[in-house]
Amino acid sequence: MMGKCSISPSKEVQLFQNLTGIRQLAETRRFKAWFLDQFGVLHDGKQPYPGAISTLERLASNGAKMVIISNSSRRASVTMEKMKSLGFDPSLFLGAITSGELTHQYLQRRNDAWFAALGRSCIHMTWSDQGAISLEGLGLQVVENVEEAEFILAHGTEALGLSSGTARPMKLEDLEEVLEQCAAKNIPMVVANPDFVTVEARALRVMPGTLAAKYEQLGGEVKWMGKPDYALDIFDELRVLDAIPVDTSMDPSIQLPPRRGEFLALGKC
Repeated sequence: MMGKCSISPSKEVQLFQNLTGIRQLAETRRFKAWFLDQFGVLHDGKQPYPGAISTLERLASNGAKMVIISNSSRRASVTMEKMKSLGFDPSLFLGAITSGELTHQYLQRRNDAWFAALGRSCIHMTWSDQGAISLEGLGLQVVENVEEAEFILAHGTEALGLSSGTARPMKLEDLEEVLEQCAAKNIPMVVANPDFVTVEARALRVMPGTLAAKYEQLGGEVKWMGKPDYALDIFDELRVLDAIPVDTSMDPSIQLPPRRGEFLALGKC
């Protein structure tokens, strides 16, 4: 699902098409590359939507190249393992690009000026019952005392990471109190999933974008790591014209620039 995006709206071309599914496009061979969201499009977090697997198999048999593109705060390899556990054949996809993977790479490489300026000690907001996200290989020091923190890293909305590598479950309002302390110190935040909510089975789950929006309201600086921006970067780099990003219904102010294909908004396959 979509969260916040910094792309400016365009009124020159109508680029959005609302569909009830993508089956009618599976046989057209109109698009060579498919950038597919996972939650709310292919599955509900617990099981595939009816027809999702067979539709992808049909697309693959017609020569379509498919990539999972997700705002998940988890790394790409974990996303592919999740897809496999739900019954999807990983060989159908060229790979996965997630907000969590890009966040990890930016923090690891630090060849971007903004990330290069970050310190090494952070307040880590993560998951508890879904499993805390590992920071291995990033050279970061997780701290619990805001006075010792140089930035906030938001992977989840259920727990506060501890220096031991474990996580202490916390309510959303308690995490927001931590944000108030961080805002008073004026340290930046990196949000590894810009979604405000996501679908899980038939329920909506609060996502890190909610914390990021709260932090901005408090006057804090937020670096939003999300798929709308990096999807366009991919299009620009690869000069992909016959491509189609497929996502759930989203903020109508987010649009793709002219000649970048269409954006389908749908609920399931």
